[in-house]
Amino acid sequence: MSTQTSVETVSAYLRPIDRDGLLGFAEKGRANPQARGTNKVHTVCEGQYRTLSYVGDHEPVVVDEPPHLFGQDTAPAPGEIVLSALGGCLAVGITAVATWKQVKLSRLELFLEGDIGNSAAWGAGGAQRIPSQMGFQEVRVKVRVEGDASREELDQIVQHANYFSPVANTIRNPINFSISLAD
Repeated sequence: MSTQTSVETVSAYLRPIDRDGLLGFAEKGRANPQARGTNKVHTVCEGQYRTLSYVGDHEPVVVDEPPHLFGQDTAPAPGEIVLSALGGCLAVGITAVATWKQVKLSRLELFLEGDIGNSAAWGAGGAQRIPSQMGFQEVRVKVRVEGDASREELDQIVQHANYFSPVANTIRNPINFSISLAD
């Protein structure tokens, strides 16, 4: 009785990005490491907790809360949108680093979970909390990635992308934050 192991040949890779464009973008970053862009979003509340966030010319991003938090459950909750942004940013970074290292990816999926607390009830009479006790207290990300590299190389790509992820670093690090009434 012989046991044969089959070797799977990848026949399709994910749609690639422009490597030359990526290298040019990286060169601009090296030439001006202090450069910043500005992301802009306009959020409008429809009523209850349902909001529409307008980003450029795209369809609005809809946010709501589930019924147990007095919403209509018509869309993801704000914290789920934050995790969505993190997943998207990490996927962009993994794709960019893989492209930079000339690794072709055939699969990339991210599974995100975050433990979030709101015992302060948004400051509307709930528990007395300080900012560090509210919001996400832990975030976990699992990455399923396949491509023409070893598991160790793929892990290095994921870790490198995580280290340089703008959204992951926004979540990890304290930032300057201001809020005021509009004119």
